[in-house]
Amino acid sequence: MRSNNRFLKRKFIRALALCALTAGSAAAHADQFGVQIAGGVADHDIKKADIGLVWDPGLSWWEIGGYHFTVVGEAHVAYWDIRESDAAHPDIWEFGLTPMFRFIKSAGWFRPYIEGGVGVRLLSHVRETDDRTFSSAFQFADVIGVGAQFGARQQYQAGFRFQHLSNAGLEHPNPGANFSEVYLQYNF
Repeated sequence: MRSNNRFLKRKFIRALALCALTAGSAAAHADQFGVQIAGGVADHDIKKADIGLVWDPGLSWWEIGGYHFTVVGEAHVAYWDIRESDAAHPDIWEFGLTPMFRFIKSAGWFRPYIEGGVGVRLLSHVRETDDRTFSSAFQFADVIGVGAQFGARQQYQAGFRFQHLSNAGLEHPNPGANFSEVYLQYNF
């Protein structure tokens, strides 16, 4: 099992490096960068603070009734504050990358959207409490949400997301965690 964990960690680190190189080259030609801050809560009395770097390569397709599809890339660093009294690691760090697909209004000062994405995460610790442990530091993040982009230059965004973290059954136990988050973003 330990060699499998090492294998998954090496795979994850390689994937992160590839994503970082790809994101770096895409970001060099990006139309817009953004910084995102988020806060949320999860089951088992977990509080989460998140900061993200967002890049929008300016892609647009399938114009439907004044809305279109687009994709943005997000890189996140988050801190979990576990408030349960028997917390083994009351502070867990989460690092990850997620492509977010959006269906967004194409024009106007206020542009609502729906979004969804699946990304990868790496946790600093796998043990939350004595009876609740993730089997691996490698996790997937499934995200769905709603939000709006607004402002004269579309420089502001605000939204709500539901995020499910789990390892997709690659190893057991796989308790997962469900976060509800609100976020604010500023686009440069």
